[in-house]
Amino acid sequence: MERTFDEIVRQTRDFVHGAGFDDVVVGLSGGIDSSVVAALAVEALGASHVHGVLMPGPYSTEHSVVDAEQLAANLGIKAPRMPITRAYDAFVHVFADANQGVLTGLAAENTQARCRMVILMALSNAHRWLVLNTGNRSEAYMGYSTLYGDTAGAFAPIGGLLKTQVYMLARVANARAEAAGRVAPIPANVLTKAPSAELAPGQVDEASMGIDYPTLDGILAAHLDRGLDAETLVKAGFDAEQVSYVLGRAEATAFKRALEPPFAVPPALNSKL
Repeated sequence: MERTFDEIVRQTRDFVHGAGFDDVVVGLSGGIDSSVVAALAVEALGASHVHGVLMPGPYSTEHSVVDAEQLAANLGIKAPRMPITRAYDAFVHVFADANQGVLTGLAAENTQARCRMVILMALSNAHRWLVLNTGNRSEAYMGYSTLYGDTAGAFAPIGGLLKTQVYMLARVANARAEAAGRVAPIPANVLTKAPSAELAPGQVDEASMGIDYPTLDGILAAHLDRGLDAETLVKAGFDAEQVSYVLGRAEATAFKRALEPPFAVPPALNSKL
């Protein structure tokens, strides 16, 4: 993972500069993915060239806002709050005024994600900051992302990493900082709390996807990196129902992955997660 860290930093720097940008903007949710992307960006470009933004919505928890602000302070980057609640409420009223009913369920959740991306793209246009995507490989293969919301952005530093590998990289970032006499950038709470997009009350990512990350990543690593098909995965000890579910979701949501931004390609990693 040390080599992976260095390689992603290099590729991020090369992409940003190759696209003619000096600065980047990252939406900070207080979660592991955006925290790691921000840490990688600071390593690649320097804190003065990385801009965070907090975009709490109607279901954002205060602890996530606190975690995001702590991360920004640890990294030495600015991260103003730009809440999406009023923008989201406007869409709710537009829906109602057109007699389209109440904006609920998946439509409500995805609208929140798209409100955030509108803000990020506006900041990009206003200040010439390139938007870094914060998606990872596990969620991309499950289709667990919002088209024109989570999938937007010019480059995805951790797009080639499984979720469990993102956690590994977070620990590398913290260990490196501490070894250099700096504050570990990623707060301890970010490493231990259950991942959540916070798009609905009490929402938790693993429950929304229907599978836990270690199991999902084990199946994906064996299938994508070692080439095991469904039958071989089951023979290798994976649960047949879970294999069918994961591979089915991956096939059904391939159209979403076609709209994901380019991502850093990590060096060969151990697939036996």
